Amino acid sequence: MAWQRPDGRISYELRPISFHPSFTRFAPGSVLARCGDTQVLCTVSVNKGVPKFLEGTGKGWLTAEYRMLPSATQKRQERELLKLSGRTQEIQRLIGRSLRAAVDFEALGERTLTVDADVLQADAGTRTTAITGSFVALAHAISKLLQEGVLERSPLCGQVAAVSVGLLEGEPFLDLDYIEDVAATVDFNVVMNQHLEIIEIQGTAEEASFSRTQLDQLLDVAQKGIQELLIAQREAIPNWEALFVIN
Repeated sequence: MAWQRPDGRISYELRPISFHPSFTRFAPGSVLARCGDTQVLCTVSVNKGVPKFLEGTGKGWLTAEYRMLPSATQKRQERELLKLSGRTQEIQRLIGRSLRAAVDFEALGERTLTVDADVLQADAGTRTTAITGSFVALAHAISKLLQEGVLERSPLCGQVAAVSVGLLEGEPFLDLDYIEDVAATVDFNVVMNQHLEIIEIQGTAEEASFSRTQLDQLLDVAQKGIQELLIAQREAIPNWEALFVIN
């Protein structure tokens, strides 16, 4: 029996995606990213200085932090205060790695960009929504730095978006919600750039295994979704063509 999506979407259809820029007042870049019922507040802050291993190189850095609010899920979760869970550490490293692929750190100079992704509401896909939304926040932050004369040229050299895919009843599905994420026998998180080149893939079989053919099908579905996300990102970034130095 074929899997019937709870919200009636077809297999290769994204959940409704939206970006709400300038959601907070003080961060140079801030965006509320919504993907279905998943909502992530993405902010980007800028500070002078870099980690010690970059001091004196003239290059900047980008780091990311990820948190989930206690009430983001149906059952309240305890705040991570003294020690971060392995999941949280893994996700924020993924966000950082993904976004660093889009930045020319020589153009940034010895400055550190700090990305904060705070999950307000979770219905699966929080890490992929965090990456996709944080890129929009990053672009807004860079735009502000250029307008203020802090930067002479844009350090954005790429575009990054991410999406989840999975196998349900042996068939590939795009952008899983929580019910589907729990039921999937295989699930993947895929990060790509503007050329649809792969930045990172996270994937595993939850119950059995999967074939090379199924892997290719999952990547094809992910690519379709990321193409749509890249377009949505551009529509949320004013004058994006002038902002990006994309090769």
